[in-house]
Amino acid sequence: MYALILGKNPELGKAEFLSFSRRFGIGVIVKEEGKNWLLFEARGSVERYFRWLGGSLKLVRVIGEGEEAIKDLEYSKLFTVSLYGRDDWRLWRKLGSKIKREFKAEGPAKFFKPAKVYAMPAELILKGFPEVKDFVFLFRGDGSFLVGETVKVTDPFELKKLDVERPVQRPILSIPPRLARIMVNLTEVRRGSFLDPFCGIGTVLQEFVLQGLNAYGSDRDEKRVKEAKRNLAWLRREFRLKNSAHLEVCDARKLKRCFRQRFDAIVTEPYLGKPLRRNPDRGEAIKLANELDRFYYSVFESFSDVLKRNAKVVFVFPAYRLSDGRIYRKERKWPGKLGFEVLGRYLDYEERHRLIRDIHVLRYRG
Repeated sequence: MYALILGKNPELGKAEFLSFSRRFGIGVIVKEEGKNWLLFEARGSVERYFRWLGGSLKLVRVIGEGEEAIKDLEYSKLFTVSLYGRDDWRLWRKLGSKIKREFKAEGPAKFFKPAKVYAMPAELILKGFPEVKDFVFLFRGDGSFLVGETVKVTDPFELKKLDVERPVQRPILSIPPRLARIMVNLTEVRRGSFLDPFCGIGTVLQEFVLQGLNAYGSDRDEKRVKEAKRNLAWLRREFRLKNSAHLEVCDARKLKRCFRQRFDAIVTEPYLGKPLRRNPDRGEAIKLANELDRFYYSVFESFSDVLKRNAKVVFVFPAYRLSDGRIYRKERKWPGKLGFEVLGRYLDYEERHRLIRDIHVLRYRG
């Protein structure tokens, strides 16, 4: 039995994990859910593929339930205690002291204080994970809890490297590497040809190449294509990769002129409009969305020229935080008229954002 600790967007993280489990044939069965964790059984090797998750923090092997399970934890000279579902330093100290007493017969042990009542992956890596252990307590609403040990963590240093160490960066306009990884998983496509027709400096393409996929990209701006090529050349050197991506200067509304083959998946964040200087009201947001949709409609017409039947599309539409604090998400019927079925929609944003990513997962019925 395992538990997954979700990241800052639990809804999107859960959707990604379920898609990820189908993509890699892991056969996940969710048994229980907390606010930021999932308890599940898996038939396949979730530990083997965990590194390809973008929206989760930790993978925990569950040992048992209640304080009795503490005696089954494996000894470690240095460890920490992570609590999920409770924010209580006194409880954190109590559980850590109890683990120390259990370990006393095997040798001295001490536990360190994380930044919060749970240790983040960066803290664990810096402390020496996996030799330094992270013992996890998952609390339910009724006060009962599960006990486990973290066996895998995401590597925030790798994601940071993919973002800030590449030669060309566009901090405000570029999609985060974390989100690119999530979007690739949302396709559920394990093998095949992947296209990003708004590739920009190549963030999504980086993820295609890292995962050994047949990677294709295009952008109508020749400068962006040259920058993507520079970043991909850096990626190949830094990660010692043999594969790369095929790139074209191409208008996303005319893809069949640039690509003769058909693709298994398109993953992309298109042009989302000019940066907003203030939060729009509802009328302004509707106008902004409608203007962009005229462009997106022709883009999706072009998608139908280069996609295989039942291919997947993960596409970011704009949503808006309004001046009254609400969020405007446009309901779109036109993708269905072009043969695209919407399978899921997920928001990704921070409270300070005026422009919000409304991620759509679609299937092209052909």
